[in-house]
Amino acid sequence: MECSVMSNHFLGPTFDIHGGGKDLLFPHHENERAQSMAANDGKFARYWVHNGFVTVESEKMSKSLGNFLTIRDALKSYHPEVLRLFLLSKQYRSPLDFSKNAVIGLQSGLIRIYRTLQRLSGVIGEYEAKKDISGSGSLSEEQKDAFLEQFIQIMADDLNTAGAIGLIFEKVKEMNRSMDLHCDKPDEKDLDQLKRDRVHLFKAAKILGILEKSPDDFFAELSRPAGSLDVDEIEQMIEERSKARAAKNWAEADGIRERLQGMGIVLEDGPEGTTWRFDV
Repeated sequence: MECSVMSNHFLGPTFDIHGGGKDLLFPHHENERAQSMAANDGKFARYWVHNGFVTVESEKMSKSLGNFLTIRDALKSYHPEVLRLFLLSKQYRSPLDFSKNAVIGLQSGLIRIYRTLQRLSGVIGEYEAKKDISGSGSLSEEQKDAFLEQFIQIMADDLNTAGAIGLIFEKVKEMNRSMDLHCDKPDEKDLDQLKRDRVHLFKAAKILGILEKSPDDFFAELSRPAGSLDVDEIEQMIEERSKARAAKNWAEADGIRERLQGMGIVLEDGPEGTTWRFDV
């Protein structure tokens, strides 16, 4: 009875969502509902959300086993967006096993998405968030397309976040295939389509609470040791390497690349010069 008294005190006799573990479905929540409805002549909760159990490396999470993990602890090892994506990768009713390999696997997937966003910026220009997407996260009729309609249907199916994330990964693959097909130089029609696709991708991502960082910021935060590096020093070393290559001093150029690799920096040589990124 204590749970229903507290709920009614703070939320009233009827409120929208009541959550809890699936082990509380019966008889705990059945009794709570019956008591509250009898006492307050209300409907109590309109929707019940019963989540699956969380395990750690296939073992039940408990303090006695020493595998109890809080969000605060997890954030010391993993980027917040990586954790969010991992938690959303399972539908809330399903059991969730928190394992390092599983989280790292989702981290690799998120990195691929951010790499695609970087590539898109080079092909179709930087993304203008205030111009292209509203802050509310709502979907206007003119902004909807087949991808967003499917995304909405999946999310409406008992908050199937796992299916929604799978759809986002498919959209990213599709955009990469389009850029591959045109060697990153699409014609006007495909350019416009890529721009629309990017807007739709961000619309869906905003609903899930992901892709809220710029690629550069995300990679810098993901590479904590590298995040404290002196950018000017990196640029100076790249310039020295370019001069060594121009003088055909390959040994010195290779030595600079190796030193940068040791600092967690990856160099990418292209027709327009050398760019660098964090090794994530």
